[in-house]
Amino acid sequence: MERYFIYLAYDGTAYHGWQVQPNGTSVQGCLTSALAILLRREVEVVGAGRTDAGVHASLMVAHFDSETILNTELFTDKLNRLLPPDISVYRLRRVRADAHARFDAMARTYKYYVTTAKSPFNRLYRCRLFQEPDFERMNKAACILFDYVDFTSFSKLHTDVKTNNCRIMQAVWTREDEKTWVFTIQADRFLRNMVRAVVGTLLEVGRGKLTTEGFRHIIEAKDRCKAGSSVPGHALFLVDITYPESLFLD
Repeated sequence: MERYFIYLAYDGTAYHGWQVQPNGTSVQGCLTSALAILLRREVEVVGAGRTDAGVHASLMVAHFDSETILNTELFTDKLNRLLPPDISVYRLRRVRADAHARFDAMARTYKYYVTTAKSPFNRLYRCRLFQEPDFERMNKAACILFDYVDFTSFSKLHTDVKTNNCRIMQAVWTREDEKTWVFTIQADRFLRNMVRAVVGTLLEVGRGKLTTEGFRHIIEAKDRCKAGSSVPGHALFLVDITYPESLFLD
């Protein structure tokens, strides 16, 4: 068997998330169906993670196995012809037989966009705020994330993970234009709903409802009920996943 990493993007608006759902359309399901047609057999597709309903990815990675070596450029073109318009494959790369899209990822990066502007063109990709929060205070609070590894307070309850530890590598708010800001966060792994919970809690800091020390106490409490509400998923993008180059064969 030959293993391949697929690099793809998708608009998550119409999907119930990445992972196959019993009663909903998923990105993984669409990709699996397209690969099964091309390879003429059932195919297991393993993603680097699982984005929630409505969340987008400008770069997601998944792996699958092929019985033969593929012409990656031609196969990518055929795959894109079968996939719906809101899912696009960038490229395929042949990897070692033991390479794993999820477990071998060294870092993942997400971006969350907020804006005070009303725009019919951004309504599906930006979270609208009706007052501009204090982004300087929010950045001071975001720096506190580097002091901790246990982020139980920002995790969805009753998940099947063995640990809630994550190593945060980047967490910062930057201005994109006059009325739009983006929160960029990078870590070795993320918990379910973690980014949206972090952003929701940071917005409470920016609105003056929570102090920076209060933000610290929430992390230390290891209690999801102490943190702020999760922000909507439609403004969240998975933008990058990094792997060791030693995995790749081409």
